Amino acid sequence: MDDYNEDIKIDADSLDVEWLNQPALAMQWGVHWATCFKIHQQAEENVKLTRSELIKEVNENPEKCLGQGIKPTAPVVEAYYRNHEKHKKAKEELIEAQFELNIATVAKGEFSSGRKEALKNEVILHGQGYFAGPSVPRDLSFEAQKARKQEITDAKIGDKMKRKRK
Repeated sequence: MDDYNEDIKIDADSLDVEWLNQPALAMQWGVHWATCFKIHQQAEENVKLTRSELIKEVNENPEKCLGQGIKPTAPVVEAYYRNHEKHKKAKEELIEAQFELNIATVAKGEFSSGRKEALKNEVILHGQGYFAGPSVPRDLSFEAQKARKQEITDAKIGDKMKRKRK
């Protein structure tokens, strides 16, 4: 999810709206973490399955896989499957999945507790008069709708900017 840097930001002028959005953001990033964890588990299983298939291949036809006169000892079989393209590809996918899982773990933690604590502290500061407050009470529904419209506008502008660069 590329929008981590945007989602983690807190608008100090809209703490009420930020608090309304916090549970949804925490859940969104929790689901993203669970998805990354599932992909990582599948990648681990794929490495094991690929390794098993390649070992079976060597055991069924050692001369074809290893060459004439080479005995299928454990180190030779391990060298065969570790250097095989299928195994290398599966390992690369596992490494990528681990990387994504690591990032998702950090994001999940930040949205579950880090951002929540930051919001609490912002509210305390606001309560102590640190920020200049509005003189008229705000309509939360209107403010949330306005924020959503701005996000859509920003996304459209971002899409147009990306197309121009290519």
